[in-house]
Amino acid sequence: MHEMSIALSIVDIAEKEFKKSGAAKVTELELEIGLLAGIEYDALEFAMQMAVKNTVLEKAVLKLDKPAGLAKCNDCGLEFEVKEMIFSCPDCKGYNNSLIRGKELRVKSLLVDD
Repeated sequence: MHEMSIALSIVDIAEKEFKKSGAAKVTELELEIGLLAGIEYDALEFAMQMAVKNTVLEKAVLKLDKPAGLAKCNDCGLEFEVKEMIFSCPDCKGYNNSLIRGKELRVKSLLVDD
């Protein structure tokens, strides 16, 4: 389950940023994980419950943003939503496309309190 290693990395990033802030506690952790990132959301949420034990994130609220996949056809210029990694343009049916959004995997924000 690679979600556990991802959860541990998220905790590590959050703890480093928390130390830089000089705040007393973390109240919220917001993640942005695209629908095409290859992450099983339920597994990540379960892994996060284990990974935050005895850390600054233990009592923080976890918010998860899940941006949909968005691509642009390099032939006709159409932007369109995608749900899988292999896709054709719905307009010209071409495969010369660029993924704009959907593979994100980042800590979007860390809300702290003094």
